[in-house]
Amino acid sequence: MMLSKGCGSLQQIHQHRSCPSSLTLCPNHPVRASPPIFILPPPQPQRQCTRSGPVVAAAAAAPAAAPAAAAPAAAAPPANQTGSGGAITTSGIVYHDPKWNSVQNEQQFFSILEASLAGHPMAPKLLMLWRDFYSNYSRAVLGSKVPGADEKLVAQVQASIADNVLLQFRDPYTFPSFHQRMITPTYSYFEFGQRYVASLTDFANSVLGHRKRWDQAAAQLAAGENVVLLANHQTEADPGVFAHMLMSVHPSMAEEVVYVAGDRVVTDPMCKPFSMGRNLFCVHSKKHLNDIPEQRAAKMETNRKTLFAMQRSLNNGGMLIWIAPSGGRDRPNAEGKWIPDKFDPAAVELMRSLAARAKKPSHIYPMAMFSWPMMPPPKTIDKDIGERRITNWTPVGISLCEELDVSKVLSGIDTDDKEQQQKALAETAHRAALAEYEALHEAIFNPSKRGPGTPYTQPWMEFQTNAQFPPARRESVLPGPAISGSTDNSSSSSPSLSNNGSSAAASTVSASDSSSHSHSHSSNGQGSSGSLADSLRTILPKYLPTFR
Repeated sequence: MMLSKGCGSLQQIHQHRSCPSSLTLCPNHPVRASPPIFILPPPQPQRQCTRSGPVVAAAAAAPAAAPAAAAPAAAAPPANQTGSGGAITTSGIVYHDPKWNSVQNEQQFFSILEASLAGHPMAPKLLMLWRDFYSNYSRAVLGSKVPGADEKLVAQVQASIADNVLLQFRDPYTFPSFHQRMITPTYSYFEFGQRYVASLTDFANSVLGHRKRWDQAAAQLAAGENVVLLANHQTEADPGVFAHMLMSVHPSMAEEVVYVAGDRVVTDPMCKPFSMGRNLFCVHSKKHLNDIPEQRAAKMETNRKTLFAMQRSLNNGGMLIWIAPSGGRDRPNAEGKWIPDKFDPAAVELMRSLAARAKKPSHIYPMAMFSWPMMPPPKTIDKDIGERRITNWTPVGISLCEELDVSKVLSGIDTDDKEQQQKALAETAHRAALAEYEALHEAIFNPSKRGPGTPYTQPWMEFQTNAQFPPARRESVLPGPAISGSTDNSSSSSPSLSNNGSSAAASTVSASDSSSHSHSHSSNGQGSSGSLADSLRTILPKYLPTFR
């Protein structure tokens, strides 16, 4: 799922705050009590959707627009909350179309997919792209060596994606300005997305940075105040990564965060099902406003409604908003390193202004995220829908910077020099995110930089006292073989991520590459991936929180 700031056009209509709203929010639904994706103790009573019923007017009650208050960090999350890590099972997978129920392997998957696409004008291209997607996803999952990561899991997760994409072909969903995640008694789009991201996450080497700062933000939300995250953005999977990293300590933040999302999120049939499981403020960015000239007016109207909804939600309080001020996913720089792209001053200023106008106190935090090896974006930014999906099993991480002191940043700058003020604020936020990104990256790939006594922890593993895990490997992301008749969007050679010139991290090794890419780790005395699999099999299922 791609998240994009798209705030240039929001900035243009910033003064149009009195426009009417026609938002209709989804009713309150209990969460479906499905079998867990991770094998753990029996679940507790099911949680309820914390959003209240339909809201159509600006004067709606606060609970309708605000997420549930995030409680301070819990010592041990209930077993039915979305978890991170552990043995993976397919027992919770549900399909819209029952014909997918019989899928157990690749052959059965493509037999159903080919039959479903018969007669579709795009069938040849779609099948070509999907065979490539299936192949590199299978390589990633099977190469992880995680218990339960087998051919059945690959086939059924892919089937759940195809099931949703085909549903969008038949009955496309239209996103409103303010979309609320779709969780009903029969189907959870949130759970659907979390399962896919979990299958690509190396939890043993993933990291949550500065938990005390997350606790502080949670306390502010619990007090009815707002929190705005100015984050870098790396992959379509970022919402799932964010949720997995926080679920064991702050489940409300993991589930109720609202993402500012751009065009591709709500138009690409592959992205849409994942987007439907997240809370979104939907915007159209400047670069896409004129893609179809006759739709420009409608897109501008959507942006006006979105801006109104954002301000109303902040007025109600208790809102956690995630925005990527860079305008899209990070790309490697001239040296081939992946670092947070620069923040757009207009985007940062928009959020500062909305926060300042809010009737409830608001707090702005820069945030760093490492996730790009999981689904590296194309090297170029294209408007066409249907990009190639490359996947890798990899460690990930998020980390919160110190709260941005806006008045301190702007002190000493002429109050009439708005451009310089906006530039200073954006550059300060970006410097903080960049510095935290470098520290987060080091903690992911150097076990001595994380754990007790450091700001970088693994709360989903905190109940394990003597577990030993190999560190994440600094080896290249495998882009997968080029597909005939298509443009290879992956890098021909993996960019360097670390300052010492070592190559980027990912733990995917295909069968054909196994002779040239060893699963053994560097001489650190921590063991091989075989010992990791043994540890995961015996330790994680017992101690980690469950996927509901």
